[in-house]
Formats: sequence, structure tokens, C-alpha cells
Amino acid sequence: MFEETEKMILEDRQGEVLVIGPETKGGKKIFLESYGCQMNFSDSEVVASIMSKNGFSLTKDLSEADAVFINTCAIRDNAEQTVRKRLKDFNVLKKNKPAMLVGVLGCMAERLKQKFLEEEKIVDIVAGPDSYRDLPRLVETAESGQKAVNVFLSREETYADISPVRLDENGVSAFVTIMRGCDNMCSFCVVPFTRGRERSRDPQSIVSEAKDLLDNGYKEVTLLGQNVDSYKWEGANGEKVNFAMLIEMVALVSPELRVRFSTSHPKDITEDVVLTMLKYENICNYIHLPVQSGNSRILKLMNRTYDRDWYLDRVKMIRSIIPDIGLSTDIISGFCSETEEEHKDTLSVMEEVGFNYAYMFMYSERPGTPAEKKLDDDVPTAEKNRRLRDIIDLQNKYSLKHNKSFIGKTCKVLVEGNSKKSDEMLKGRNDQNHTVVFPRENYRRGDYVMVKIEDCTSATLIGRTI
Repeated sequence: MFEETEKMILEDRQGEVLVIGPETKGGKKIFLESYGCQMNFSDSEVVASIMSKNGFSLTKDLSEADAVFINTCAIRDNAEQTVRKRLKDFNVLKKNKPAMLVGVLGCMAERLKQKFLEEEKIVDIVAGPDSYRDLPRLVETAESGQKAVNVFLSREETYADISPVRLDENGVSAFVTIMRGCDNMCSFCVVPFTRGRERSRDPQSIVSEAKDLLDNGYKEVTLLGQNVDSYKWEGANGEKVNFAMLIEMVALVSPELRVRFSTSHPKDITEDVVLTMLKYENICNYIHLPVQSGNSRILKLMNRTYDRDWYLDRVKMIRSIIPDIGLSTDIISGFCSETEEEHKDTLSVMEEVGFNYAYMFMYSERPGTPAEKKLDDDVPTAEKNRRLRDIIDLQNKYSLKHNKSFIGKTCKVLVEGNSKKSDEMLKGRNDQNHTVVFPRENYRRGDYVMVKIEDCTSATLIGRTI
């Protein structure tokens, strides 16, 4: 299954415009559009909070905006090309409304920095992921006719004291960022250069945010970090909190609050984390554990710091503790110098693990990464595509097999809203993160319901409530 709904890149939310309720009406208006990963959408909620506290309101009507912010992603080339095309759309509007400011935020802003002002002549503001507190000043600077840039990467900024504005359209599930940045330096990845070094939030601020979400009707939180298993915090009195301890603290907020997390790294996930998941019913039995490749030589070139056997050992450990765990992964086809035999090693890892679903891409070289500087992107595009097709076809097989195994079983499902295909059907997710659809009856968003699975596709479980 080429499942797209819960990976780090949120395909169904690309270009989503954030807007908040009528209490923020008035003042100058900002049109805030987001692209990329879960972290970017979480960051947009922080931006909305900062700007609303400084007298700005948000609008979904581009024509009435005094400023347009586009929160960007740099992880894939096509993500950047989407932003450039969107900036051309804004340019058309800006010609008729020259006072309107255009700001580029996030990872693409951090990667290109000053070049953005030179390449995209309509851009007035460039702000990296650690400079959102500075946005009101940047807007003021741009209003005076100067270009405004802040791409400073901080070693301390976590926005822990800012209560993010939440999207109105769900009201059930929310992201909670527990750490920022990444220290892993995978050779293909731009994140360490666009989001800086790892730093973890104060655990009490995370617990407080989870409590606030519960008080406001939310039923599920997803704890976010580029590598959540490396979360570590030490207080002034020497108190230490690791990730296993943190998820326990959040789970104890309420048994009615579901807890998920993303993303785990195979080198860091521990038995303590999995045992804590087993201990608490409200911590979902689901782990996203990117493998990237099934070949040890390629993993070394990727600087993933584990080999094939280490990865398989981690899967064995996880399943020995929670046999019915939902496991998803990331896979890259056609990385630098990958041979056909090494591609087959990836297929064999997929067969050995049998992932519930996977997020699958062909390798896209990113400027400034170690791979771009040191390795040749020498696998032809047609070959990358063929290998990707092999991976997708195999994953479809295992996703359907997993989903068929649920037929006849009963799942606890958190209702998230209407099914995409029919307002007469509701959808939600079960413990293992499978999408489940079932008749509406009298249930509402935010309800927990027991659903007996009667049918499935490779992407969806279909059932009826009992």
C-alpha cells in the first residue's frame, strides 16, 4: 500500500491554509499556507499563535491578506518546485496589491537564505524554523520597504512556552512537538542543515500541552521529533527524563487520551520504550521505523549507523514484546551506486519484516547534503522508477495481507470525521494506525467505538459497530 495519510510528508494536507476562529478577527490579516511534514504543520500552529498575539488575524481569503506566509519543505526537490510555482501565483496578486508582503518560512527558507531574495524577487521576508518569534519585527521591517531575513539556527529554541493555535477542522488529533533539530547526519538528508542541532523540550511543558488539549476536547496526541527516541532532558536539579519516561508521563494525563509518536530511529529505540507502550493501553501499538534500504553497504553510504542485521534485531525485539504491533517504514529506491542485487536486499527485508505499510520514494539528490558532495547520483531515473515500482507492488501485497488478517476481529476506533467517499460513513484509526470506515449511525467525531472488521482493501479496513 502506498499509504499517504500518516507519513511525515502529509500529502493530503499540502497547501493547507491555517485559519483560526472568530475571536481573532480584526487587525492585519495573514494568509498562512503550509507544505511538507508533520513538523511544518505543527510549526504553522506556533506561527499562528505568535502572530495572533501580536495583533494579526488569519484569513483563508488570499485577496484580503496583508501578508502571505508560505511554510516550506526542502526534503524533496518537487516540494521546492511546488513552492516556487505557488510564489508565481502570489506574484500575480502582488502586482495588483503591491503593499502585500510575501514571506517564506521554514526549511526551504533556511536552505536558500539570502538567495531567496535574489531568486524570487517578490519575497519580502525569509524566516527559518528557529526565528518565528521574530516574525512581528520582520513584518515591521518589510513594511518599511526593507527586505527582512532571520535564518539563525538556535541551540535552545523549542517554543516550549508558546501554546500553538489548533486547526479547527479536526479537533480530535493534534501534534505536540517534543524536540527540534537532528544530530544524525544521514547523508541524503537536509534536516540537520535546515533545523539545526537536537534539543528537547521541558517535559512538564509537553504534559501541560497534552492536558490543555484534553481539556479542549482532543482525544489523541502525536509526539513529534525527527528522532523521538533520542529525546533527553535534564533539569537544573539533575532530574533526567528520557523518551520512555516521557511517553509514560503523557499517557498518565488520562486513559482517554491516545498517544502516538513519530519518528523512531532504529539505532536508538529501546526495550524500555516498547515495554512502556505495552504497559499503557492508551499508547498506540504502532511504530514508524524507517529502514531506508535493506542492504548494509547502502546503509553505510547513507550514514544510517546501523546495518541490516541490527534493523532486523530491533524488529524482533519489538515483536517479542508486542506481537500485534503495527510497523511502518520509509524506503528509498536507487540511492547512489545501488546495484540490482542490493535493491533485491531491500525487497527481501520487506518480505522478512512484512510491514503494515511503507512510505516509498526514489532517491532525490538534495543540494548541500553529504551525498550530494561526496557521492555520484548514478542510478538512472528510469531504473529508480522501476525499482520503486517493485517496492510499491510488494508493499501492496503485504498491506493487503495485513488488512485481511483483521477480518473478523474487533478494533477500538477513534472517530476522526466523515469518510472521503460518503457522508454516510465515518472514518477513524485503530490501535495499529489502520484507517477504518464504518456506518455513521449516531456516532460523532471524537467518540471511541468498537468496530468489527468485515472487509478490506489494501488501504482501508471496513466494518460495522458492535
